[in-house]
Amino acid sequence: MAIKLNVGCGRNILPEWTNLDVAASPGVDIVYDLERAAEIRLPLEENTVDEFLLSHVLEHVSNALPMMQELYRVARPDAKAIIRLPHGASDDAWEDPTHVRSYFPQSFSYFAQTNYWRADYGYRGDWQPERVLLLVSKQIYAGVDADAISKDLMSKRNVVLEMIAEMRAVKPIREPLRELQIPPKLEIVLV
Repeated sequence: MAIKLNVGCGRNILPEWTNLDVAASPGVDIVYDLERAAEIRLPLEENTVDEFLLSHVLEHVSNALPMMQELYRVARPDAKAIIRLPHGASDDAWEDPTHVRSYFPQSFSYFAQTNYWRADYGYRGDWQPERVLLLVSKQIYAGVDADAISKDLMSKRNVVLEMIAEMRAVKPIREPLRELQIPPKLEIVLV
C-alpha cells in the first residue's frame, strides 16, 4: 500500500494522505515533533513512504538535517518529496517570527549525501534535488526574458513568490564525493 505523508500539515488535511503534525488536531493521523527527529523515530517502518509533501514547513524547523535524515529512513527508494517554502530573499522568509531559517535554490543540495565531500556532519540521508521552481509574478514579469528575471533574482528582494523543490530519495545512499554531485534544474515559472 502506497503511503503519502503530508509532513507538518497543520490545518491542510489532505484526503488519501497520512497527515502528520506536532498538534493533535482533527484529521491529523500522526502526532510527531519534527524538531525531535534526532531523538525520536517516526512511527513508520523503513522504506514505506512513496511521497512526501512539506508545504511551508521546512523554514520552521531548526534541526533540518535530522528531520530530513528521518524522512529518508522511511522513504522508499526513489520516493518523491515536494518542498514548498519562501525564497530566502523575500520578506515572507523573515516576517513570520516562527521562521528559523531561510533557503535558496542551492540549499537543497545539502540534503544530498554527495555534498558532504568537504566535511562530515553526521548526516546520513540522500535526497537528490531534481528541480527547483521559482514562482514569480506574471503581472510584473510577463514578456520579460529569463536573463533579465535571473538578474533581478540576484540583485533584488521579493522577486520570488514561492520556491518549490522536487527531491528524490536515492537508495542506497551515495558516497560523499564531489564528482557525484548533480545540481538541480532551476526553472522560473510565471504565476
